[in-house]
Amino acid sequence: MSKIGFHASHEQFTPARLLACVRLAEQAGFQAAMSSDHFHPWSERQGQSGFAWSWLGAAMEATRLPFGVISAPGWRYHPAILAQAAATLLQMYPGRLWLSLGSGQRLNEGITGVPWPEKPERNARLRECADIIRALFRGETVTHRGRVTVVEAKLYTRPETPPVLIGAAVTAETAEWLGGWADGLITVSAKPDALRPVVDAFRRGGGEGKPLYLQVGLSWAPDEAEALRQAHEQWGSNAIGGDVNWELRTPQQFETASRHVRPEDMRDSLLVSADLGRHAGWLAEYIEIGFDELHLHNIGTNQEAFIEAFGERVLPGLVQTAAEH
Repeated sequence: MSKIGFHASHEQFTPARLLACVRLAEQAGFQAAMSSDHFHPWSERQGQSGFAWSWLGAAMEATRLPFGVISAPGWRYHPAILAQAAATLLQMYPGRLWLSLGSGQRLNEGITGVPWPEKPERNARLRECADIIRALFRGETVTHRGRVTVVEAKLYTRPETPPVLIGAAVTAETAEWLGGWADGLITVSAKPDALRPVVDAFRRGGGEGKPLYLQVGLSWAPDEAEALRQAHEQWGSNAIGGDVNWELRTPQQFETASRHVRPEDMRDSLLVSADLGRHAGWLAEYIEIGFDELHLHNIGTNQEAFIEAFGERVLPGLVQTAAEH
């Protein structure tokens, strides 16, 4: 049965506020949570960049929720360090963490000063890092010299069960490639007709029967105009589309690139409405596609009001929809 999770956006909110929000989300009936992992926000208006791995330890202690996190190995993080971080959390909180691996964004990974290659090379590095992480979780002593270098690394503290490694993709081409080696797929919300080809490609590439996760971008407020205003203010820099999101280097560059994005344009990339019933209908469509977890990212600053409203008036119906599928 599909789970409904709360997305904690470190780009937008302080770690302390997000910790309070995830506690509130658990009380409101959210069944899981997911954390972003950024070094920079997308824009100066968002203005935060807490360290996800410190926060995850506090959040997992403060709640009983399972958590997920998306990271890009091989750039900011050496794959052995990512493996150690995940292993430590899972030793303390068994079965409560899934780790998603992506090819990265220059906005975050470019801080190390390394050249930023084309997507095929980034994918090759991602696969290499995933193999290293899996070997470490098997207890192997790993020496590897390739796109990344590992010399006699061994995880001495390991959980009984390693985490599933979920592949991140936004295109059908990447999803099909992930199907052969990732333990599951995570993608971002879009219109159902655009999502189905991504899911189908993942299954066609070898992902049949593997779990599907969806990060759902939405904007809700009691007033329609306010929901649209918050969407534009907080997420306008993310509405550019194409390869730009992976190539720009600073929040200021994102703000420059998105200067012509209009408030009404936000409806193309986010679920924007003051109508809770409409949000429930949109989310039910994603459940029908076959997603195992929906992680709701309300991009507005009204996090507490969103959690309470969705917990009271949206989640109960979605749980029933999930049970029927």
